[in-house]
Amino acid sequence: MPDRRIDPQSYRNALGRFATGVTVVTTATPDGVHGMTANAFTSVSLDPPLILVAVANQARTHTYLTQAHRFGVSILSAEQEPYAWHFAGRPREGLQTPFVWKKEVPLLPDALAHLVCSLETTYPGGDHTVFVGRLEELWYRDGSPLAVYRGRFFGLIPLPSGEWTPGRELTHTRGTEGGEPPEQWW
Repeated sequence: MPDRRIDPQSYRNALGRFATGVTVVTTATPDGVHGMTANAFTSVSLDPPLILVAVANQARTHTYLTQAHRFGVSILSAEQEPYAWHFAGRPREGLQTPFVWKKEVPLLPDALAHLVCSLETTYPGGDHTVFVGRLEELWYRDGSPLAVYRGRFFGLIPLPSGEWTPGRELTHTRGTEGGEPPEQWW
């Protein structure tokens, strides 16, 4: 029986306050490449290396992931916002969607990270299914990530690689007696 105590729109509005990264999940099908934008994505385990993505049961990607048994996750950079819209079902006219292939799995070029996964297991989750993937291969680079907050995409300014040290922001806070903030403030 559906739980009617929580209004679905209020639920979406509340959880939209959780800023998160944006990914595109892709898989090869007999008809070509299929992908979807997903922010219901997270790491699960370091050993073995597992990730999860939640997919609506009625989504085409649900069937494709189940049939393919392998999929890719491209963690998008801020410059890749058009791909986020395209794979969310709002195609951008003239947008080319080239793919790079790793271990016979399609991924978006120039993403901040590529994850090639084999399907480990699935779990029912209401109107979604949780797909747990075991990493077979990964690749990453530095850059500005694409994020979503309240249904809007935006880029985050990354910390320069190697310049952050634990506790640095705690010792240089604005308005405290710890002195002036550093010249380059994160």
